[in-house]
Amino acid sequence: MRRLALAALGAVALAGCGSATSGPGRATVWVTRDRGAVVLHVAKIPAGLTAMQGLERVAKVGTRYGGRYVRSIDGVDEHGRRTWFYYVNGYLADRGAAEYRLRAGDVEWWDFRRWRDPAQDPVVVGAFPEPFLHGYDGKRRRAAVLYDRQRLRRGARALARLLHAGFVGSVRSVPPKDANLLLLTAEGPVRFGQEGQAKPPNPGGPVFFVFTGNPLRLARHPRMFRFRYSVP
Repeated sequence: MRRLALAALGAVALAGCGSATSGPGRATVWVTRDRGAVVLHVAKIPAGLTAMQGLERVAKVGTRYGGRYVRSIDGVDEHGRRTWFYYVNGYLADRGAAEYRLRAGDVEWWDFRRWRDPAQDPVVVGAFPEPFLHGYDGKRRRAAVLYDRQRLRRGARALARLLHAGFVGSVRSVPPKDANLLLLTAEGPVRFGQEGQAKPPNPGGPVFFVFTGNPLRLARHPRMFRFRYSVP
């Protein structure tokens, strides 16, 4: 499966983004701990707020550096190598929360966790079907769904409809070079993870998710792995 994943990833380049939904609407804020193991807040907020303003709508926030940096949420303070990180649509954000403007459909996710490298876990699957639907910073990439067994084709088509993917094909086919990819594979136990991305990883860059399991179930329940960095 790893060879299949790498082969499909090789077809993805960095160019070309479309526009994601912006303007009136709602965004979502999540606050969790320990890589999503403990859920503290889930709330809808108006689009158009900054990520900082969105967080302040649902939790008590302690800041530093003139209000640009989140030091604590609901009294949980950073210490040592445990701190608050935030994601937008599954991407680790590349700017302060006061600088990111939420669009309609965005998922703003704060997680308190231990880290070895601040840039670790640059893309996670817990916000799926993001970032396929709304991208990052108002820009959405084209989406493609690939499968490595013919019996997965029906599930691939169902997921393509969910993700508004313009391309569905076997792993031997060539997807659009700028696409976010979802590869369905029949090998092994259930797993769902990010296999690779542009080097170095960057928010808004192409993602390559690999799912092993029943694709029809994922299409019916796309949020079944909510708050998870990866599965298992």
